[in-house]
Amino acid sequence: MQLDDGPRRHVCQQDVLQREDSAALLRCDGDARNPAWCISSRWQFCRLRLHWVVMSEHTVRAYDEELEELRSLINSMGAVVLEQVDAAGDALQQPDSDLAEQAIQKDLTVDSLFREIEEKAIRMIAKRQPVAGDLRAIMASVKIAADLERIGDLAKNTAKRSVAMADRNTRLAGVVIPIGALARDAVRSVLDAFRHSDSAAALAVWTCDEELDELYNAVFRELLTYMLENPRMIGTCTHLLFASKNMERIGDHATNIAENICYLVDGKAPSGPRPKKDTTASQPEAII
Repeated sequence: MQLDDGPRRHVCQQDVLQREDSAALLRCDGDARNPAWCISSRWQFCRLRLHWVVMSEHTVRAYDEELEELRSLINSMGAVVLEQVDAAGDALQQPDSDLAEQAIQKDLTVDSLFREIEEKAIRMIAKRQPVAGDLRAIMASVKIAADLERIGDLAKNTAKRSVAMADRNTRLAGVVIPIGALARDAVRSVLDAFRHSDSAAALAVWTCDEELDELYNAVFRELLTYMLENPRMIGTCTHLLFASKNMERIGDHATNIAENICYLVDGKAPSGPRPKKDTTASQPEAII
């Protein structure tokens, strides 16, 4: 049924229901020729609005659940990576091929979780068109997952080197124990910071990277001295050098994760240059 009132625009009930045109309802509100139709149309319009609100709440709830699933996947991946780093560190301290194999095999799980996180993030961006904090959360999650995947790769490489040094000198292996413990503490602390959305704890990990770098410099000098004094130990010391570098790089990736946690929680990364004291590449003469 149409309303025809001179120059007034023609409006029908179907137009109102399809386009949810509140302005059209207001224009027909004063028409006394068919008040029953106006009341019915307004009632239909309210029902449509209520349906839209319910659907919106449902969409938001589903979106929140997807974000929480993404966060849960990051926590699961972090737990596996931490187990992998612990196993690699323990295998480096003592000849244990079983521990080394555990660290190597866990890398398959880490890679699988990384692909799942990446695919889920891509789907969420395509479906939800996130903005502001939601987009920041998705992008930060992808970056954190990428750093965790690299930590897993470094732990696997360390485990392989521990197998290659099955007959190593126990005293030499003890040289890398402190740097391995510090790297594991960094990973554990930054994962706790992510789990609790604690930017202050993440910033503490970020500032501790200097200590890890200084320890790596000391390990590098000590192992180099061993090689100069006893050339027969060059092979073992080289494996230990690579293993200690892996631990130092694990600390760097933990620092990357800390920066992304600060970005996720506070909306900005830590200001100023990143603390860095690894001089083995930039100042080789300083370590001799």
